[in-house]
Amino acid sequence: MIVETAKKLDRFFGAFAGAAKALLLLDYDGTLAPFRVDRFKARPWAGVRDLLTLIQNQGPTRIVVITGRPAAEIGPLLGLAVPLEVWGLHGAERLHADGRRQLEKPPPATQAKLNELSAQLRRDSLGGLFEAKPNSATMHWRGIPPGKAKAIEKRTRALFEPLAHLDGLTLLEFESGLELRAGREKGAAVRTLLDEMKDSIPLPAAFLGDDITDEAAFLTMKGHGLTGLVRRERRDTAADIWLRPPEELRIFLKMWLRACRTVGGD
Repeated sequence: MIVETAKKLDRFFGAFAGAAKALLLLDYDGTLAPFRVDRFKARPWAGVRDLLTLIQNQGPTRIVVITGRPAAEIGPLLGLAVPLEVWGLHGAERLHADGRRQLEKPPPATQAKLNELSAQLRRDSLGGLFEAKPNSATMHWRGIPPGKAKAIEKRTRALFEPLAHLDGLTLLEFESGLELRAGREKGAAVRTLLDEMKDSIPLPAAFLGDDITDEAAFLTMKGHGLTGLVRRERRDTAADIWLRPPEELRIFLKMWLRACRTVGGD
């Protein structure tokens, strides 16, 4: 861990004393778990499940996963005894820990266009891996040889970019993929969660993510908490710190666990 990151972590966790609650926001793929071409095999890094369980059991921390996946996929992969709240579809879907689900639905005309596009890509996936979500059409090319991946990206952009100008649709870039989507993004999910916790100020809060799609969340967190880029290689980012998984991710969670002993009167 670089010295600058270690100093920022010491300052951040030193401010936990006297707080009533804490808020830990986490991306899933690439952050809590390594990427897998078969996304249903993306299990958490070794030790992460146990550390999250210990943090849950302490009580003061509200843990929320914010992911591009459909929210229902996270519980079985994460495998916690007590379910977490999950915001799926980059923030357009909310699955509460008690099982209640809220889904932001696109306007009818926008949904019709997405349905038409999804039907087209089911017939011809352009050589990539097409994923239909309730609010988007998503094309992946992770694990495909570079030359072929570049061709898939070119064809996908040619199809998606003109549609991104239509009302209610935006183009979301992520590593090894593109998504044409409607609805909230991760920054809006973070803003909602911070607003819900405003009565707990001072509130130690952090968001950890790895992808370009997490940058909106990093920016929303500015002035409200710590942001961490969890990634083997560093890149340009709005995040405050850089953590290399899985070792430095586990260090972060252990530090959170220790700091929470001073939260909520414990």
